[in-house]
Amino acid sequence: MLWMAVGFLFAAYSVVANDSVQTLGTWIASNSQRFKWYWLWIASSSVLLFTLWYGWSINNGDISFGRLNKIPWIEPQWYHALAPLILLALTRVGIPVSTTFLVLSAFASTFVLEQMLVKSIVGYAIAAVIAYGLWFVIERLIDEKADKVKEKNIKYWRVGQWCTTGFLWYTWLSHDLANIAVFLPRVVPVGWVIFASVIFIIFLGYMFYEKGGKIQKIILEKTGTRYVRSATIIDLVYAFILLFFKQYNDIPMSTTWVFVGLLCGRELAISTVMKDYKFKYVFPIIAKDFIKMLVGLLASIGIVLLIHYIIVPNGL
Repeated sequence: MLWMAVGFLFAAYSVVANDSVQTLGTWIASNSQRFKWYWLWIASSSVLLFTLWYGWSINNGDISFGRLNKIPWIEPQWYHALAPLILLALTRVGIPVSTTFLVLSAFASTFVLEQMLVKSIVGYAIAAVIAYGLWFVIERLIDEKADKVKEKNIKYWRVGQWCTTGFLWYTWLSHDLANIAVFLPRVVPVGWVIFASVIFIIFLGYMFYEKGGKIQKIILEKTGTRYVRSATIIDLVYAFILLFFKQYNDIPMSTTWVFVGLLCGRELAISTVMKDYKFKYVFPIIAKDFIKMLVGLLASIGIVLLIHYIIVPNGL
């Protein structure tokens, strides 16, 4: 019970602080100057509570939306709580680690971990290719480096962005709630759902108070992410890619890899079209993000090797 609670709290904060910026980062970037942080917090909390309780009710007490079907319940031990603790440390220094790899690797078999890795690599590649193709066309129609939306149309883009972000937030949560639910029984008691709801709201509020924290820098350094039109398009494309993989199978995947792949393809497309935005400016940004992802992957592999071959060599 102790390590289940400790692991849950570490995982909940790490997921909110590290991964939620993928979905809410562009929304924060383009709305933080117009709205107080607590209005954004209230709006996102309402979607989170709906997703949590809706998933719990339609999946017979399973808040992971079936993402843990291949990972049977294991009573958490101290070494399971070590994974989100490492994630928490990496998050605080601004490294976009895959929570799926880092947390679930402590519970999953090497076979399931291999399937997760393959699906995530495919997700990164598909997101990059789709983004490159779309923004190769989009950048010829609109200038992503400039916010040239007519004043009368901004309010429509802003409404569209809030709706798109809500859809993306729900889709993303249906993937990544598994990274927290792995510490809980597969059928979560109602008391734990209430407790989880309170914890999520508190951590989410702190994240908004920090305006996304250090992970938010990954969003802000990309072209035009502070503009409501660009943020809306990014969120919409990301949401449909996640929805596709959600319906494809129930193997967990790294949404971080999908998101970074999306931003990578987008930046490459913009640099291809724009004359004053060359690849030499884009490559350092892309390379830095990719290296940070590899750091998280290596940490995940290290945890798997530590648990499976040193701490409990005869099995979990």
